[in-house]
Parts: sequence; structure tokens; C-alpha cells
Amino acid sequence: MEKKVRVRFAPSPTGGLHLGGVRTVLFNYLFAKKHKGTFVVRIEDTDQRRYVPGAEDYLFDCLRWCGLEPDESVQHGGSLGPYRQSERKSLYKKYADTLIEKGLAYYAFDTPEELEKMRAELATPANPSPQYDRQVRMQLRNSLALGAAKTNELLEAGTPYVVRIKMPEQDTLRFTDLIRGEVSFDTSTLDDKVLLKADGMPTYHLAVVVDDYHMQITHAFRGEEWLPSAPVHILLWKYLFGLVQMPQWAHLPLILGPNGKLSKRDGAKYGFPVFAMNWTDPASKEITEGFKEKGFLPEAFLNLLALLGWNDGSEKEIFSLQELIDAFSIERIHSAGARFDYEKAKWFNHEWIKKSSVDRLLPEFEQRLFSQPATAEERKKLCQVIELVKDRCTLLMDIKEQAGFFFTDPLQVDTAAITGKWSAEKRAFFEWLADQYQHAPLGDAAAQEQLFKEKAASLQLKAGELLLPFRIMLVGGKFGPGVFDIATVLGPATTARRIAYALTLLP
Repeated sequence: MEKKVRVRFAPSPTGGLHLGGVRTVLFNYLFAKKHKGTFVVRIEDTDQRRYVPGAEDYLFDCLRWCGLEPDESVQHGGSLGPYRQSERKSLYKKYADTLIEKGLAYYAFDTPEELEKMRAELATPANPSPQYDRQVRMQLRNSLALGAAKTNELLEAGTPYVVRIKMPEQDTLRFTDLIRGEVSFDTSTLDDKVLLKADGMPTYHLAVVVDDYHMQITHAFRGEEWLPSAPVHILLWKYLFGLVQMPQWAHLPLILGPNGKLSKRDGAKYGFPVFAMNWTDPASKEITEGFKEKGFLPEAFLNLLALLGWNDGSEKEIFSLQELIDAFSIERIHSAGARFDYEKAKWFNHEWIKKSSVDRLLPEFEQRLFSQPATAEERKKLCQVIELVKDRCTLLMDIKEQAGFFFTDPLQVDTAAITGKWSAEKRAFFEWLADQYQHAPLGDAAAQEQLFKEKAASLQLKAGELLLPFRIMLVGGKFGPGVFDIATVLGPATTARRIAYALTLLP
């Protein structure tokens, strides 16, 4: 019987959630849902020095905004927890001890100063930063070089130590990557990685293997930057649980920016977000802008991320989350890096705003347009406005420019765009028009337009030369949807008032 699919996302609570991290979540989520499996979020907080307060809650807020809720996590429960590594500390020590007993790992008592001295003494132009490996391990302070008696003496004295894996010599380790095919490593080029730190916490290498085993993970998607660590993990699976238990791995391609791997620095330099949501650094109070606050819909954010390194083999670009689940396959993930294009990202958002219903957009636009909760009357009006302007909004923040004038009189009126062709006849026309809006029932937008054109013709004025001044009087500038649609939503009293005010500014 085939194992039920179980995948995991295992972030460290050290800062903001990069879009590369969200893509890893997304691919895990899509694969799990496609195969009726389980999506687990495990918090990897073994490096307590880098732990940042608030980062864990922020992470789950991001996933909630994206609509990628885990099935099991510290917040969602589950039978295979705890889902925070710091709560599993005793488990890792047990496996480290097992490796030592089998002669597959060893105690290392070297101080940071001793390690620095080793690197300085053994450095050469060809090898400027020597590793702790088979070539130097017998010259250092570890249980292999010291022997059992001295090792026990140091342990009984409480001497700080780490546990290192004993990398085999002249062996070739292989595994089949679901994206890259067969990958191999020569162990003679690899160092003896630390598995258990002096504070008793595991490093990523030991923890990820032990946790994946105990949480019954069947498939592991992670960034290609973890590929060099694969041989250590393969050995740990082989030594502790047997390779048959090892999840199938897929190392995802990098997301590339203008100068290599996309970074927070790129975002700051070129003016685009790289985090899912705003992240405030607790120490510096520096705020790094996120896609949410920039004005992206989560549907668009997920859509653009999915196509960074994957496609379904067609020309289709707009996918809902369910469509992504239905279409997703690992075989269609590319092995080459995917370049992030912010202009294309905005295109996705524009398309999603255009295709979204008024009900979907109402809360998004409401919170960005009003400083306090809207009244029932304002909401009703905003629904009309959304139908008129959503096609003009690339980012959700654009609603302020595209629709603000429906709720507040424009602060400035671009009279300079009117005065060049202004005349007494045009003034008389708009004085008449203001009076019509003030006193006569004018009907819908089509009826208003017909009356407008008929009056212009009777005065031998070109309607086309009157439309721009009318628009500027109502909205302040040369933008917005159809001018008679604007007048209809504003209502006759507001329309009349704005015409009259603009006339006071014109000769």
C-alpha cells in the first residue's frame, strides 16, 4: 500500500517571509492537496541565537493571508508533534548518542580559538579556509584522536563539546532528485558537519532527518541552496533509519533578481517588495514592505509565484488556487533559476483585480480608501465605484487615486488644462449644466449624455471640447471612468456644486 503523502514547510523564526519561502510553501501545499495528502508546518528554532520574537506569529499570519493554512502545526495541532524543534530536544540527543555508539559520529571538544588556529595554520592559497574533515580530524581535540579514556575524562568534567558526523572516505553518495534526476557526491571532498551543538540543540542536519522520520514525511521540497547538505542527510537516513524510509526530495530552483539570487537588498534598491507581508525588525524598527501592504491580492501573489519555475505546459497564465492544485505536477518544475519581474508581477495583480467580483474587492478597497469603517451608504456607493474603476487599478492602493474623488471633493482642479480653449460660450453652457443638475431630473448616464450633446449642438459647440472640462470639474484632472458614469454616482447635487466651484476658478 502506497504511503499517504505528507509534506512539510520548516521555517526558522528569524525574520520576514521571503517570496522564495512562500513559493516553497505553495509547491508543498499544491502537491499535498493534489494527492489528498497532509501539509505540515514545523518550526525549526534550534538556532536560539538567531531567534526573533514575533517571527513565528508573523509567519502564520502570512500563510493565513495567502490562504495556505497547514493541516498540522503548532497552531493547528496534530498527532505527530511537537511541531517546534526546541520542544523535541531530548529526541535528537538520543540519536546523536546512537551514532557515537556505532562509531559513525564523534565528540569534538575544540574551542572556537583552537578551530581558528587550525584554519590559520593549514590555510593555503588553494585552500584558504580548511575544513574539519578526514585530513585534519586526527590532529584536533576529539574522541577519535584522544581515545576513550581521555574522552570520558573530559565528558565527566563537563567539558563543552559538539557531536560531528564522521564522513566516510572515498565513497560516492547518490539520490534521485524529483527535479534534477540523479545527483551524486564524493564524500572525500566533504567535511565532518556538526550534528549536535554545545547547548544540546541539534543543527539543521540532524533535526531535519529525525523530524522528517518521526513526522512520516514522504516528500520534501526545499531550495536548491540545500543541495550541498544532501550527502550529510543521506548518510543520517542510512545510519539511523534506512534509506528506504527517506522522503523523496525535490530541490527547487532559485528565484533570481537583477543581480543573482533575489534578495532583500534588491527590493530596497529597485523599489519592489520581497516579503509576503510587512516585516518590522524588532531591533532596528526598520520596516520591510510586503506584497500585501503594497496592494497585491493574495490570489495574484500565489499565481505569480507558481509560475516562477513551473508551468502546466500551456500558454495559460491566470490560475486560481484550485486550478493550480488540479494542474500541478513536479515534472513541470524547471531546474534552472526563475527570474522575478516586478512589472509582470503587477500585471498578474491587475488581471486578478479585473476578474474579481465587487464583493471580493469591497473589503480590500474599503480599508484602503477610508480611515475608519465605512457607513452603509458609503459601502453601497463604493460597490458602484468598484464596477467603474477596478479595471484601472494595478495595485489595490490605486483605489485612492482612481476613486477618492467619488467621496471627497478634489483638492486641486487642473484649470490650466481648460483655460487654453475657454470661452464665454462654454462658461454659459456649464452655468446652464450646473442649473440642470441642481433642479432637473436628468435620468441615467445615457440620458445625461444625450441632454449634454443636444444642448452643445443647439449652442453650436462641439461636445468633444466640453467633455474634458466637465471631467476636470468633477475629478480635478484628466482621468477616471466615463464622465457621465461619474456624474451619476456623484449625484446631481454634488455634480452641480463641483461645476459651480470650478467656474469660480475660471476666467
